[in-house]
Amino acid sequence: MITVTKNIVIPDSEVKITGLRAGGPGGQHGNTTDTAVQLRFDLAGSHVLSDEVKERLRLLAGRRMGADGTLLITARRHRSRRRNVEEAGERLAQLVRRALVVPRKRRPTRPTAASAKRRLQSKARRSGVKRLRRKPDRGDAMF
Repeated sequence: MITVTKNIVIPDSEVKITGLRAGGPGGQHGNTTDTAVQLRFDLAGSHVLSDEVKERLRLLAGRRMGADGTLLITARRHRSRRRNVEEAGERLAQLVRRALVVPRKRRPTRPTAASAKRRLQSKARRSGVKRLRRKPDRGDAMF
């Protein structure tokens, strides 16, 4: 059971945790035990999250989202499987918390007249500098 907020709790039935061999520290013990974990969350079949939150979570997940609608999180930082399971659960909870935030709708604005004027003056100044760097034309010769 993964607690996202006080109102949203992901039940264990929607999460599948599998162990796999992890590299890194641990020596002979690390070579024989499955300390790294993969957490799979069936986003498509989840009954806890609304469709809007699922869509935002799908966008936030990126490469972690499988074609079958499952979210895959791999944790292998710690030497113990228990701590990796906790970390994977917390990473899922953080991702869901980010998806719960409804993005503010952008209201398109127009530039002010003063800023448009400043922009055009800046472009004219830059154009003048570049014009002065050019080689003079044959018709511009003074002698």
